[in-house]
Amino acid sequence: MPEVRSLGYVVISAGDLDAWETFATELVGLQVAERTEDRLRLRNDSAWYRLDVQRGDAEGVTTLGWEVSGPAELVEFAKILESAGYDVTEESADVARDRGAMGVISFTDPDGLRVELFYGQKVDKRKFVSPTGASFITGEGGLGHVFQLVNDEEKFRQLYLELLGFKLSDYIEFGPIFGTFTHCNPRHHSYAFAAVPNAPKGIGHIMFEVDDIDSVGRAYDKVVKDGIAPLAISFGRHSNDQMMSFYVNSPSGFQIEYGTGGLLIDDDTWRPSRFDVPNFWGHEHQKRA
Repeated sequence: MPEVRSLGYVVISAGDLDAWETFATELVGLQVAERTEDRLRLRNDSAWYRLDVQRGDAEGVTTLGWEVSGPAELVEFAKILESAGYDVTEESADVARDRGAMGVISFTDPDGLRVELFYGQKVDKRKFVSPTGASFITGEGGLGHVFQLVNDEEKFRQLYLELLGFKLSDYIEFGPIFGTFTHCNPRHHSYAFAAVPNAPKGIGHIMFEVDDIDSVGRAYDKVVKDGIAPLAISFGRHSNDQMMSFYVNSPSGFQIEYGTGGLLIDDDTWRPSRFDVPNFWGHEHQKRA
């Protein structure tokens, strides 16, 4: 079976690109790769870009881009998805070029979010330089992870675990609700999802991981002392991946998790677990102003 390698890029629709540029560079530490009137591309490593923020009326994540090894894998995934009833499009060379890839196929997930599979991600010859001095954990782990709020978890379990070949990491209890955490590389999870009644559906947060606690602490100070962005969840440590992190509300409403120290998975020895709490300590949800 073909395999997804990592989360390669995320496309975001936003009304205020200036706010996004300030948020991404001054707090998260991302570098501007490209800026026009209607587009802001951001990078956190040697890839040409990782976030593609496009001007639009809607606010939020519109597309997830998952990397595969090559053209043969795209063909195989197209067959697998089509046999399961998904309408798969082989994107044009122009679309692939715009994405910074050699080839792209696309489909929509059960809740209508666009998903792209691609290969041949463009590498930027310019050295990545974080405006805040942050160094991000990427490589084979991709840009980070995403957490999606979904309507029907069985449909997403089939899509990601059965069709796309992700492996189960573990589960977390959120009261009567279970979050499912999955991986496609050594990063503890690249994709997680939960069916939360009465919650807006879509990507709830994107996680960026840095390589030291001081980068997290300095960013946290900018939030709690300087008010650079609204704090959503206070500093704490997760139970399953042991990430020490905090969450802020992005200019488009969804959250950014910023942390360090996430677990890596060895599939030869890993056994999925069930955790009865999401955090060992901290991570207190903040009331919206």
